[in-house]
Amino acid sequence: MTHAFSKLGMAAALGTLLIAGGMSGCSSLSTDHVDCNVVKLQTESGRSDAEIASAIGASVKDVAKCHGTEKSGNKTSDAAIPSDY
Repeated sequence: MTHAFSKLGMAAALGTLLIAGGMSGCSSLSTDHVDCNVVKLQTESGRSDAEIASAIGASVKDVAKCHGTEKSGNKTSDAAIPSDY
């Protein structure tokens, strides 16, 4: 009976390690993810891209990607305004 509990304990430990390893691996797949909402707020408060990048632990290049045209759904916000006005 103790042999069965031993096997069950090892299986539980192995399962826990696999789940923990899988979860930590998912976060390291994409290192260039930057929250553009944070960048926008920080830019509005007067911070430079270099300061923002340093504060959030990203590269200046990744922060600069957030300065593109605003998007609303599948269209840019510029396309929502008719050009004949």
